[in-house]
Amino acid sequence: QGLVLGIYSSEKDEGAAHFTSAGDAFDRLVSGKLRELLSLCGPPLKKGKTHIFHGLHQDFPSVVVVGLGKKNAGVNDQENWNEGKENIRAAVAVGCRQIQDLEIPCVEVDPCGDAQAAAEGAVLGLHEYNELKQKKKPIVTPQLHGSAESEAWQKGVIYAEGQNLARYLMEAPANYITPIKFAEHIEQKLRSFSNVKVHIRPESWIATQQMGAFLSVAKGSAEPPIFLEIHYLGGANTNDSPLVFVGKGVTFDSGGISLKPSSGMDAMRADMGGAATVCSAIVTAAALNLPLNIIGLAPLCENMPSGKANKPGDVVKAKNGKTIQVDNTDAEGRLLLADALCYAHNFNARAIVNAATLTGAMDVALGSAATGVFTNSSWLWTHLYEASILTGDRVWRMPLFEHYTKQVTDCALADLSNIGKYSRAGGACTAAAFLKEFVTVSHWAHLDIAGVMSNKDEVPYLRKGMAGRPTRTLVEFAARLSQDSHN
Repeated sequence: QGLVLGIYSSEKDEGAAHFTSAGDAFDRLVSGKLRELLSLCGPPLKKGKTHIFHGLHQDFPSVVVVGLGKKNAGVNDQENWNEGKENIRAAVAVGCRQIQDLEIPCVEVDPCGDAQAAAEGAVLGLHEYNELKQKKKPIVTPQLHGSAESEAWQKGVIYAEGQNLARYLMEAPANYITPIKFAEHIEQKLRSFSNVKVHIRPESWIATQQMGAFLSVAKGSAEPPIFLEIHYLGGANTNDSPLVFVGKGVTFDSGGISLKPSSGMDAMRADMGGAATVCSAIVTAAALNLPLNIIGLAPLCENMPSGKANKPGDVVKAKNGKTIQVDNTDAEGRLLLADALCYAHNFNARAIVNAATLTGAMDVALGSAATGVFTNSSWLWTHLYEASILTGDRVWRMPLFEHYTKQVTDCALADLSNIGKYSRAGGACTAAAFLKEFVTVSHWAHLDIAGVMSNKDEVPYLRKGMAGRPTRTLVEFAARLSQDSHN
């Protein structure tokens, strides 16, 4: 099997590099040969760079040494994340991939002083969607080197597997993950938990709930819509107010009659990223046995052009009675969420948090650096922000000004238009203002995850493809909320 060991760069540019305690122990085991070989390799290893050595020890024929950067890296206020944790995730991912390239089936990973971050780096870094290829990369199983931090390691594995579940759902082709198949996949993942109930609601139920906005999007497709409802009862009292997660579940978005350009349209198989991340966060919360109640809601459908589809200028009625002029059928996510948010108010929620790949404007504003958060609650914002510093999957607060509300309520035929009247100006903000019209609770947050939907090379421990962000931040946020209720 392989071994990945971390090494810190010295505080001064010239000095010798410092091993982690696991690196030191291994160097003693091989009578100082590792240190000797490293000194022959030239200047100290820079952050994220590696050296690979063969034949040092019979148990570990291949050893990868990875640069962790400076030893005392902590929270970086400029970057809004814990730099030490991010360095570990990135370094471990690189090391594990090198072991994978050598086709070694098992790798032991140095905890590098933070076993949770190391496990996240390993499990996230090795994940790749190759279900449908005949030639697959060899599967590598990462394990903790030593036994000192096994609990933290296991927690990191569970966090990373949650994000990988979201990545799997988002990456899979839209003919494999239809609304019903999405719901069944999540149901199967939750089957082993006795404190979870899953309801897969059919079109007839959606109609009885008078979710006219959601149904208007779904009717353009031959695939029937599904409303997925998950109840995780982890709290000491099952009647305690739950945290409610709502996720946009458009399993393929063609844009409808307002058809998107064909270039890049295939990526719209991931337009259910909101549903994928919130459902995966609940699967993770259940695996961690978090002591709080969570309800997950995911309106699932396709947005397709057909003789039955919404037409620009049509007026539809949402669950709360508000009428909506559909001026652009490609602004469909907010129609699904409008009805789901109305329904979320049935549960006396502690907080309602929705996630959606909602607007291209969000990608323009922040790119892939952070998820945009629009919220009416500073308490909720603080919890999300503090969670994101730990996970490295950052959030950034965006405005919910009345300024934007006026742009969606100034509408010729209905109470609201589904796009802002100045078209492209502040598109992410007008979308959030639209959603706010369906919220009456005092703790609500809307996460626009369009910019973080996929990864090219920006997050070094994720391969190219759908990112599954910000699943770990949602999990960490729920974990903090559960501690809150205990104190």
